[in-house]
Amino acid sequence: MSTLLRLATAGSVDDGKSTLVGRLLFDSKSVLADQLESVERVSRDRGLSGADLALLTDGLRAEREQGITIDVAYRYFATAKRTFILADCPGHVQYTRNTVTGASTADVVVLLIDARKGLLKQTRRHLAVASLLRVPNVVVAINKIDLVGYSHARYEELHDDIAAAARALGIESVTSIPVSALEGANVVERSAHTPWWEGPTLLSYLESVPADGFAVSGSAAGGSAAGGTALPTSEQPFRFPVQSVIRPQLAGGAEYRDYRGYAGRVASGTVRIGDPVTVLPSGTTTTVSGIDLLGARVSQIFAGQSATLRLTDELDVTRGDSIVSGELPVLTQDVQGTVAWLAEQPLRPGARLLLKHTTRTTTAIVRDIGGTLNLDSARLEPAEHLALNDIGSVTLRLASPIAADEYARNRSTGSFLLIDQASGATLAAGMVGNALTGAVHPETRPLNYAI
Repeated sequence: MSTLLRLATAGSVDDGKSTLVGRLLFDSKSVLADQLESVERVSRDRGLSGADLALLTDGLRAEREQGITIDVAYRYFATAKRTFILADCPGHVQYTRNTVTGASTADVVVLLIDARKGLLKQTRRHLAVASLLRVPNVVVAINKIDLVGYSHARYEELHDDIAAAARALGIESVTSIPVSALEGANVVERSAHTPWWEGPTLLSYLESVPADGFAVSGSAAGGSAAGGTALPTSEQPFRFPVQSVIRPQLAGGAEYRDYRGYAGRVASGTVRIGDPVTVLPSGTTTTVSGIDLLGARVSQIFAGQSATLRLTDELDVTRGDSIVSGELPVLTQDVQGTVAWLAEQPLRPGARLLLKHTTRTTTAIVRDIGGTLNLDSARLEPAEHLALNDIGSVTLRLASPIAADEYARNRSTGSFLLIDQASGATLAAGMVGNALTGAVHPETRPLNYAI
């Protein structure tokens, strides 16, 4: 099991996300003395008797003044069992775009709900984002359990509501844990006030959950995102988007006279010297003749490593091309997929945008909008446009082809961004293929996967 876990917190406003994260950091002894002193000083200025642990994550001045989280706050901490990268995401609906950003690379989403309020619309929105992004593991922290008298009956009621909402959105199972971030109950240490709870604390769950960065089937993961069929990154077909061509002849010595390398990051799979590979979009085949990693020559590289490949044949390979092996991705100029729309201006058919897929950027035209996801009913409904924070289906026509995998199989080569041509602003996060299949009721019109 990996020693690194990427997690993101999400939830509605005032559910206690920042306090929970602060408690997690404080009780796991991951807070430096000067950080704690600063938090205590600000807390005293506010007239509080103790340290407001939420301030450990609400790092921006605007956040501290308003008492809310408005940006994704990243924190790094470690225990004896694992290292963590934590993204504390905003709760306000207008900052859902930040939640998409924080959850896009997460192995686990920790979703908070207030035990008094139960599931809200924003809770369902965050569950939909977790399903859409194929986050492998979802855990719901039923927070403020102390304010309902540590009620076992209330926990069971909310647990059933969560399970029903998750199933409607295609999430096969979730783990729910009763916690009190303010009191520290079941966050790091087990609480004596919940003798009926026999499950893990939040930290022990995070220390033991599998993490490889890609979704697996629900039955295997015991809480995976909807319909995920992706293998661990090391077992997937080899994907290597080319970032640049390395030709150091002018600067190097005789050993670099004929050097031509292709630099990039391994999106998935493994490659060794001598392996046959295909260059896309040209479709030409060759073999790997050399691999350079951090100034050293190695025999193989794995997913997540950045390296330079050398090929046996002299081919026309440029930035935006992909070097692949195994089952080939689909080479297409027509993409149907699902997007989380993140911009103030609505998306309408006919819009001309830029699409960025791995290292390739090309012009895209919106041919059709297939519908939006109704978060209350978990149904895909007809729509003429996508508004801010909508999740919906789109059909795109591209100026040049991309080598795409279905997002459910490969989160790296199945994802894309839509970008404003004039300003360069990111407008949407997109997923190739049936990202919402299983996340809508059978009687609704399904999203097609045709690339």
